[in-house]
Amino acid sequence: MVKQTIQIFARVKPTTKGGAVYSVEDDGSCLGFVVPKDLADGFINNKRESYKFRFQKIFDQSAKQEELFDTVAKPVADSVLAGYNGTIFAYGQTASGKTFTITGGAERYSDRGIIPRTLSYLYQHFSQDSTMAYTIHISYLEIYNEMGFDLLDPKHEASRLEDLPRVTILEDPDQNIHLKNLSLQQAGNEKEALNLLFLGDTNRMIAETPMNQASTRSHCIFTIHLCGREPGSATLRRSKLHLVDLAGSERVGRTGAGGQHFTESKYINLSLHFLEQVIIALSEKSRSHIPYRNSMMTSVLRDSLGGNCMTTMIATVSAEKRNVDESISTCRFAQRVALIKNEAWLNEELDPALLIARLKKEVQLLKGELAMVTGEQRSEKLSPQEIQRLGEQLKVYLDDSDSEAMLDVGPDMRKICHCFSELKTMVCKATPASFTAGDTSAITLVKDIPTPEEVKKLKDMLVQRDNEISILVSMLKKEKKRVQDAVSTAGNMEAQSSLQSSTANLSDESLKGSEDLSPLPRLLQRKKGLELSVGRQEAFEIFKRDHKDQLTIEDNKALLKLRYTEAKALGEKVNSARNKVNDLKKQLELRRRQIAAQGVMGNLPESEVPDPMEEKLLAQIEEEKNMYKNTFGKLKGMKTEIEHLQLLLEKQKFKLQKDFEDWWTHEAGSMQRSVPEETSAAPTRTPTLSRPMAIRDTVSTRMIKKEHELSASPLLNLRESGLHPQVDADLLAFIKARQNILNKIDDSPWAWPFHHQPGRNRCST
Repeated sequence: MVKQTIQIFARVKPTTKGGAVYSVEDDGSCLGFVVPKDLADGFINNKRESYKFRFQKIFDQSAKQEELFDTVAKPVADSVLAGYNGTIFAYGQTASGKTFTITGGAERYSDRGIIPRTLSYLYQHFSQDSTMAYTIHISYLEIYNEMGFDLLDPKHEASRLEDLPRVTILEDPDQNIHLKNLSLQQAGNEKEALNLLFLGDTNRMIAETPMNQASTRSHCIFTIHLCGREPGSATLRRSKLHLVDLAGSERVGRTGAGGQHFTESKYINLSLHFLEQVIIALSEKSRSHIPYRNSMMTSVLRDSLGGNCMTTMIATVSAEKRNVDESISTCRFAQRVALIKNEAWLNEELDPALLIARLKKEVQLLKGELAMVTGEQRSEKLSPQEIQRLGEQLKVYLDDSDSEAMLDVGPDMRKICHCFSELKTMVCKATPASFTAGDTSAITLVKDIPTPEEVKKLKDMLVQRDNEISILVSMLKKEKKRVQDAVSTAGNMEAQSSLQSSTANLSDESLKGSEDLSPLPRLLQRKKGLELSVGRQEAFEIFKRDHKDQLTIEDNKALLKLRYTEAKALGEKVNSARNKVNDLKKQLELRRRQIAAQGVMGNLPESEVPDPMEEKLLAQIEEEKNMYKNTFGKLKGMKTEIEHLQLLLEKQKFKLQKDFEDWWTHEAGSMQRSVPEETSAAPTRTPTLSRPMAIRDTVSTRMIKKEHELSASPLLNLRESGLHPQVDADLLAFIKARQNILNKIDDSPWAWPFHHQPGRNRCST
């Protein structure tokens, strides 16, 4: 059993704004805030101006994701591998970097968070540790408005969160929590685990708030269930690792949230309030009741808070001056968490299947001993499997040269009688016929000794056969050498041709896309929907060109192509090192044969000095092997980075398409509402300054109205289904004509002064 308090760390979110009011002291273990007094509060003001909070370590704005993982997450992952439960959760106000810390960013490979880095670390440990056999199962729970949802359910493919199966809490008499309808998905390798993480993140509830453009509106718990066992052992080690991304606390009066956002904020603040109540109750030794059941989140994390778990908390704070009150509140919460003591013990248990088999075998032995003691004869016959097993045991017993070997068939008279019967049959087949007639004196187990003449004849025959064998061996060696030379020549030619062809095809094969290397979940494929029509496809290309994430997508594509090129070069180095090792082994074997032949012929002087050429070949082989191992390790790491980049690209493409659909729907609705207003207000415009804009607005309005009339017409269904190709051509011609008219208006001499008017956005029309 390991007793320790909850470890607390702090991370400061990077900011580009000035006015930071914090400081890091005592070699990065003390975080201080300075809050100047407000003169509006009066001359007598007893408010504190400075606050200091102590943590295990503070990660400043320049801290990288890798440094955070090595310090915070890697010790917890090692304890999980050893058989202890672990939990890492991030707490802080909204837009303070909790999701970035736990899950990571979607732009660069170096922005991977704790979850993908932990998965990579675990699978890397599995490949290096041959003394244990591990299996991993993953679950992903989302708590939204005090309702649990399974983000990885394989039987439901839903586009809305409400369509996912509801998860409910059950409690047994021992106060153990069980989650009903929460699925466990097995992940055989790192790629499958990352695909599950990507699927869960796609289903998460994310919305835009005044504080954060992509704010997570729910609590998410990513759990890794690990089972390890030594080969041949009946003891299992079952442990679990909770990686928790809590929703951010926010002040409704400050953010101005309303409607659905107000309801979400209410439930988020309520659940965090219940979490704080549990923390306060655990920090007070006199409290006998801990209110775990107040919320679903505290019920699920019961073991992590004061139970069988090694827990670590990351307090995320904002360095901006306007968020100093929330940052101080977060640090106060962390100080209360640091007072909680957990008692973690090793989760070892006997394998139920092996335990049942052992008990069944013990029951059979006891029944056999009881039958021998009481003299009762068992009536049932031996099964064919038992007879076959007895025959194998008897053969092993007879082939054993040890005189003290024993044949153990257990206290079963049926098996004992069967073995004696088999032995009698073997002896009768191996003795002369006189034994069966009853003449036991004729039994002899040793044959007669041959005469000297027979011995001499056999020796001469042996010498003759040796000479014949020597001649045949020399002929075979010459023939084998000739064949090996021909095969090696042909092999080198074939290897060169195959290397050229593989080099030419490797780029095409590697650039097939994420469909081959990283198959996406079926949910993402289903969400892509139907193919875009010609008109919407052109609008999508323009929208994609001006989208804020397009530059990031292009950078990731370029980086992915670069990684493909580097992986190709590393693959060629690996193949070259392997071929060099094989060639050196052939040279070493040839050298050893030459030395052996010289020793047989007597041309080699007797000396204990090793052959320098053989030592040189061995050193070269060892050097090539080391280079092969290092290059192969780099290639394996490159493969992991390529798979992660593919997931990032798919996620960004999906977000781009979703943003386009939202924009298209919004623009269509706004244009339908604005057409009557602009038509009625058109006569009141002055013909002097507003004429160019009026013409452009009127033309754009009529064109978009015409597009919506075409979209509402029955021809749209024919166009989308591919049954009316003429509609596609008409729409494409219509869009090109619209663009030409807008260009002519822009190029007119009385339109250029208005091109740079503030607030004028051509794309909005």
